Amino acid sequence: MENIIIMIGIVLAAAIISIILALHLIRKSKNNKYKKIINDLDYQKNQLDTSPVGPELAKVESYVNNEKLKVMYNNWKDRLDDIKDTKIPKITDMLIEAEYLLSKKDYKSTMYKIAKLEMEIYKVRTTSEFLLDEIKEVTSSEERNRGNITKQKAHYRELYIKFKDTETEYGEFSEAVENEFQTIAKRFEDFETLMDQKEYTEVPTLLKIINDLLKHMEVVIDELPSIILIGQNILPKKIEEISKIYNKMISEGYPLDYLNVEYNIDEAKKKITDILNRAKVLNLEDSLFDLKILTEYFENLFTDFEKEKVIKSDYEDANTTLKNKLNKTNKLVDEIFNQLDYLKRMYNLSEEDIKNFNDVKKEVTELNNDYKTLMSHTSNQNFAYSKLTDSIEELFKRLSNAESKLDNSLNVLGNMHDDEVRARQQLTEVSTLLKDAQSHIRTYNLPIIPNRYYVELKEAKEALGEIVKELEKKPITIETLNTRVDTARDLALKLFGKTKEMMKMAKFAEMAIVYGNRYRSSEKDLDRNLNYAESLFYKGEYKKSLELTINSLNKIEPGIYEKLLELSEKRANNN
Repeated sequence: MENIIIMIGIVLAAAIISIILALHLIRKSKNNKYKKIINDLDYQKNQLDTSPVGPELAKVESYVNNEKLKVMYNNWKDRLDDIKDTKIPKITDMLIEAEYLLSKKDYKSTMYKIAKLEMEIYKVRTTSEFLLDEIKEVTSSEERNRGNITKQKAHYRELYIKFKDTETEYGEFSEAVENEFQTIAKRFEDFETLMDQKEYTEVPTLLKIINDLLKHMEVVIDELPSIILIGQNILPKKIEEISKIYNKMISEGYPLDYLNVEYNIDEAKKKITDILNRAKVLNLEDSLFDLKILTEYFENLFTDFEKEKVIKSDYEDANTTLKNKLNKTNKLVDEIFNQLDYLKRMYNLSEEDIKNFNDVKKEVTELNNDYKTLMSHTSNQNFAYSKLTDSIEELFKRLSNAESKLDNSLNVLGNMHDDEVRARQQLTEVSTLLKDAQSHIRTYNLPIIPNRYYVELKEAKEALGEIVKELEKKPITIETLNTRVDTARDLALKLFGKTKEMMKMAKFAEMAIVYGNRYRSSEKDLDRNLNYAESLFYKGEYKKSLELTINSLNKIEPGIYEKLLELSEKRANNN
């Protein structure tokens, strides 16, 4: 038991020792980490202390030869002294405090102090770098400015050579361009003066002025020849040509007021004069752009003139066509209304038919009025042909619509007339058909004609009479007339067909009975049937008589129907 207790004590002691060692190692690691950070910050502080700001500021001292540079030098010196005498010592004190806190193992406070140190060092470094850049603007200005002025002089020479090579293109404006080059050359001399006097603070402004002058001169060299060519040559010729064409077209009756040509020509001349006057002092702002706009405008005027000529020709052709079509329609409408009372008496026109004619007449009347107005505008030259063409196209559409309505109404009248003519033709045809039927039935001496045949004949004749009555009515109701014609025709055709069928059956039945007489003495059943068939025949039951005879003979002589049919056809052909 004692051994177990001893073993437990040993294990606990070992664990405690391990924990103590681990904590010690952790504290030592953390201590080393913060120590390293503090040393690094101390190194950064030393770099600030040995920055090149001081030596660079010492160079400026030898350049101080005017009040402005002196003020700048004093400002830079004060700012450098503040960094060296105030801000860097403050950082030193903060480093000492951080080391003290670390020695006390106050890691939380140490971390806070390190963070403030990093921020302070960053602020001082930024201030120092910014100060150094400002000072170098002066100390390195001569080399930098010499490089800039060399580039500007090279650009100047390129522009001047380009000008001299094309000087004839500038005409009267070449002197102004030459003077501007001399102004820039004078600025180069001013640069040398400033550099000799070490007036470095004034040089950047002068370089900017020279750069702006060169940019302007670049625009002058690129655009002025084109401005001169367009403003003094191209546009004046276009304006003169436009004026001649415009005046000629006006004298020929073209309505061109909508183009405002005269006003725009005056405004264009004023604009050209203004552009050329400004060009004399090399003020070219928007000049080339404005001249191109004017050129495009006058080019479009040529197109407008040609378009107007084409439109006028098209308009005159359309006007001739419309006038002819309108006159034709007017004549047709007048003829219709002159005969309208007669048509009303002749045909039972509906209210809608009459309304359609009146609507067409109203539309045509309005068309005539609008056409007169259009001709008035044309003769007064108040509107462009393009607008007149739109108006005449609209009249064409309206006339086409009126013609379509008129055609529909005329078709109604035409159909009525055609139906009347057809009815009279059908009257003759039906009458002939009935006569043929009656004539045909008399070609064979039938023993009897059935009563129903006379009934149907009477119905057909009455239907024929109804056609005559409808044709004699004034006005004629075409719908009723057509019904009467169709009824009479159907009855006549039916009667004619029935006549032919009855004649055919009677002849065939008689022939079959005569043929069967040869078997009467030997065949009692046949004799009896033939007697009955004869009785039917004389009663007018020709079809039943034929069927009884054929059925009776077929028992004695099979195929008798086909034989008798062939014999009947031969007789018909011989006749």
